[in-house]
Amino acid sequence: DLKADSHMGQSLLKAARKLEDGNDEIDYTYVANYSIKFQGCHHVSQWNAEVDEDNDVRLQTVRLARFRLCATGSCSNSKTAGCSSGYGDYVVDLNTFVESYLQDKQQTEEYNCQVAEENSGCDADDVDDQDTCQYSYYMSQGLDYCIENEDGEEEFDAQEYAQCAQVEFEAGNDDDNRRRKLEEDEEVQYFIGAYCADQGGEIRLGLFTDDTCTEMSETSYSSLSGGSSLPYSTKSLISEECISCREPNDDENQDGDDAEDEDQVKEICEQVYSYAGKCETNMNIAYPSTSGCNYIEGIKITRNDGVIRTESTRASKGASVAIGLFATTAILLGAYVYYLKSKLGGTINLSSI
Repeated sequence: DLKADSHMGQSLLKAARKLEDGNDEIDYTYVANYSIKFQGCHHVSQWNAEVDEDNDVRLQTVRLARFRLCATGSCSNSKTAGCSSGYGDYVVDLNTFVESYLQDKQQTEEYNCQVAEENSGCDADDVDDQDTCQYSYYMSQGLDYCIENEDGEEEFDAQEYAQCAQVEFEAGNDDDNRRRKLEEDEEVQYFIGAYCADQGGEIRLGLFTDDTCTEMSETSYSSLSGGSSLPYSTKSLISEECISCREPNDDENQDGDDAEDEDQVKEICEQVYSYAGKCETNMNIAYPSTSGCNYIEGIKITRNDGVIRTESTRASKGASVAIGLFATTAILLGAYVYYLKSKLGGTINLSSI
């Protein structure tokens, strides 16, 4: 569950609420009492208005993330819906959601590591090896992400690909096969971006061959990178936990400069909420927005690949009648042929009937 007081929660959910007939901001401090619960993602196809080359994709895939705003006390990590009453439903561009989520995750982890370091007691005079002490403390607290990478290799930064971005591959001198592969594909550009997976229940990273991250690459990331796997290609970028939208109450600036304002709502919730389509008919608030209700209702039914199906397929009455008449005619004709054959005792020439 994404709590509304978490960094991501606030970047996702705080939109300056405006009156329908004016420009005055409406009080949205209530969002600090809610948490964000990611519910899934969907694909839609639309015409690519920025086509400028022959090899550009004409129909690009637009991906949307759906999330729910639940009261923090009732938001459940174990339930996909998050909550069953007093909630608001929202849909937003998937890249915006992912970017906000990853920024919040980084800020939260940095904050947790700082607090753990201060509380570890490893700076005491009687501690002989502070590095070993901090390592043990981080592991005991489940904060393995606080341990610095000491192998000298540059770590993969998923934030760089929150928006579809080009990736460059370089072959080492000791890898003739990969160098040959890259030379063969020198005209091909590769991009990494987020997409919907697991029937729309997860958001993963994939390798694409266009700058809208629509055309999935037939060449594997592993063959281009020297055997390494693309992070988050088999597991979701997004946690199922609730994210609180309330800013921390302590003096640490976990939410950056946004902690200096007076609304107590995290910046991440502010950013994403402002772009989201909203359906707040189930929320007990002063100015609920229902502008996105019809659209959100229409994307509840999806195929296994997460592609939106606006409604179940309905049978055509005209087609049903035509099929019925055809079937009836065929049966009657067959019966008549059988009658003639049995009556005359010979072969029937259908062309003479």
